[in-house]
Amino acid sequence: MLYYVIKRLLLMIPTLFGVMLITFVITQFVPGGPVEQLVAQLSGQNQMTEAGGVTSDLYRGAEGIDKERLEEIKALYGFDKPPVERFLIMMKNYLTFDFGESYHHHESVIDLIISKLPVSISIGMWTFFITYLTCIPLGIAKAVRDGSRFDMITSTIVLVGYAIPGFVLGILLLVLFGGGSFFDIFPLKGLVSDNWDQLGWFDKILDYLWHMVLPIISSVIGSFAVMTLLTKNSFLEEIRKNYVVTARAKGLTSNQVLYKHVFRNALIPLITGFPASFLAAFFAGSLLIETIFSLDGLGLLSYESIVRRDYPVVLGSLYLFTLLGLITKLITDLSYVLIDPRIKFDSAGQGGA
Repeated sequence: MLYYVIKRLLLMIPTLFGVMLITFVITQFVPGGPVEQLVAQLSGQNQMTEAGGVTSDLYRGAEGIDKERLEEIKALYGFDKPPVERFLIMMKNYLTFDFGESYHHHESVIDLIISKLPVSISIGMWTFFITYLTCIPLGIAKAVRDGSRFDMITSTIVLVGYAIPGFVLGILLLVLFGGGSFFDIFPLKGLVSDNWDQLGWFDKILDYLWHMVLPIISSVIGSFAVMTLLTKNSFLEEIRKNYVVTARAKGLTSNQVLYKHVFRNALIPLITGFPASFLAAFFAGSLLIETIFSLDGLGLLSYESIVRRDYPVVLGSLYLFTLLGLITKLITDLSYVLIDPRIKFDSAGQGGA
């Protein structure tokens, strides 16, 4: 196990380096970088495309700017150095989690990401817990009642929910319950009310939950179908195996067979995905959901950073999320052994896992 863990940790280094290198190279060829944008603003020629970028002839139109002034602008953003040197300096700083300062927000990238986490954690964590706590029992019930009316009705409901895009459902919920043409029950925007600081602790909890109802419903509905059907199929596969037939032949009740034999084996593919889902909940960011409900989270931050060519935020957040993703993948692999000791790491390593 130790050899496998060390091997996976060492493989993370070239993977992380490769991801950052490819992204860095791409940013060098994308038009409308921070230098061009600032030059355009200073020269009064800030011509934006429909997608929020800058036209390719912007720089030629700004040739009248003084050369020394242009060099100062490049130095301001660190573009006075060769690309290779800039990349090496960036990676050296990233080793200490120094992601630099945002071009647009003028604050530390790591502080900026942390400031956006409450929204993303709220949406991600609630979605995660509601999905697991609802879909696993529902999937087990569907597997036990496979082919029944209950199975068909619940499958229809979850598949209809899966077919409805989250942002469409969000708009519909706002129209129906957010003070649109029908009922004014839930707030239109924000994570909490403007007077949240003046409320008591219990009222703060109620206010927060009140604001979360519509965004969470919009986010969680689409997740039900995948997890429910995955649970059902996993349990059905185990129920149909020979050891279950043998257990029943020995006189065990259905509940004994289900919870003493089937349950543990069927949950392996579900539980092993738990670490990735749990960690992703902290950094979940849905641009459309956050935009519809006016929630300032990581999804909106990522989109705005790409549009504004805010490279420190783009590259810094990519580095952090890639590193966490690689660590989570390792934890997921280790969880297989914790759940099923029959799995051996030496064979997994030889198989290229």
